[in-house]
Amino acid sequence: MTQAIDVMEFRKALGAFVTGVTVVSTRQSDGTPRGFTANSFTSVSLDPALLLICIGKTAASYPVFSDTQQFSISILAEDQKQVSSIFASKAADKFEQVAWHQGVTGSPIIDGAAAWFDCVTHQLVDAGDHIILIGRVVDFSNTAASPLGYGRGAYLTFSLSQDALAATGQRAKVGAILESNGGVLLLETDKGYQLPTGTRLEPASDSKSLRGVLEQLGVDAQLDFLFAVFDEPAAEGGAVNIYYRGRVQGDLPADSKLRVVAMDEIPWDQLTDEAVRSMLQRFVRERTEDAFGIYIGDSHAGSVQPLAKS
Repeated sequence: MTQAIDVMEFRKALGAFVTGVTVVSTRQSDGTPRGFTANSFTSVSLDPALLLICIGKTAASYPVFSDTQQFSISILAEDQKQVSSIFASKAADKFEQVAWHQGVTGSPIIDGAAAWFDCVTHQLVDAGDHIILIGRVVDFSNTAASPLGYGRGAYLTFSLSQDALAATGQRAKVGAILESNGGVLLLETDKGYQLPTGTRLEPASDSKSLRGVLEQLGVDAQLDFLFAVFDEPAAEGGAVNIYYRGRVQGDLPADSKLRVVAMDEIPWDQLTDEAVRSMLQRFVRERTEDAFGIYIGDSHAGSVQPLAKS
C-alpha cells in the first residue's frame, strides 16, 4: 500500500481515459482576459448546477484562478484544435488570436465552442499538487457541434469524415441510430427491421449515400457522434460498418416504411443482422445510463472506448 508510484507511467495510464478539451477563462484584476487549455473537467451536481476544473499549482495561471470569483469553461469543437494549441502555449496575446465574447459574469467565452458554461466560484479545494476549482453555473449554451477529444496524448474526433472513410479503401456501410420522440427510427422491410444505411456518408445527391437515403425517405436528421466502427468477416463481404448516433429533426413523413419504436418495445427478434442488433442493444443501455462510448472491433468482438461525461 506504500509502494511508490511512477509518475510518468501514472500519467500514461490516465491518458487511456478519453476526455474533451476545454478552454478555461476569467478576467484578471486589471480587467484583461486570462485563459488556458484543460481536460481535467467534469460535472459535479445537477441541483445546484456545479462543475469543476483542476489546476496545477505550478501552472502560470494558478495565482489568477485560485483567487478568481468567476470563470468560464468552453468545450472546444472538433475543428478547434488550433484554439486548444494557442491556449496551451505561453503566448501573451492568446485572446487576440481567437474569436470570443463576454459572458454574464464578464468571463470570456470562445466562439464556436461545442458548449460553454459561465460560472461563479462555488468552492476551492486543495488537492495535492492541484487545486479543484468548483463553479456554480449561472449561464450556459449547447450546440450540435461535435466536441474535440483527447486521449493517449493526441487529439481525437468523434465523427468520421467522408475523406477519411474513402482513404480506407474498403467497402462501407454507413448508418445511423436516430432518436425521435423518445424512440428509435427503424425501417420496416420484407426481411424485418433495419437502420437507415448507405454506402457512404455524403452527398445527399447520391441516392446510395446515407444522406441520400435519408433524403429519399424525407427524414431531416442531425448526426451528432460516431457510435461504432466494425468490420464484417470476409465471408460476409468484408465491409467496414460505420454508425453514427443522432436525432430526427422535425416531423416524419407519413411513410409506411418508417417506424419510431420506443426503446423498451424494440422487436429484437425482427432485427435480422446480429451485429446491428447487438449494437442497438448497447445504444439502448447507454442511453439509459447517459454514458456513451465508441465501439471499435469487428462484428463479433471488440471494445467500447468510453467518452467522458460533460
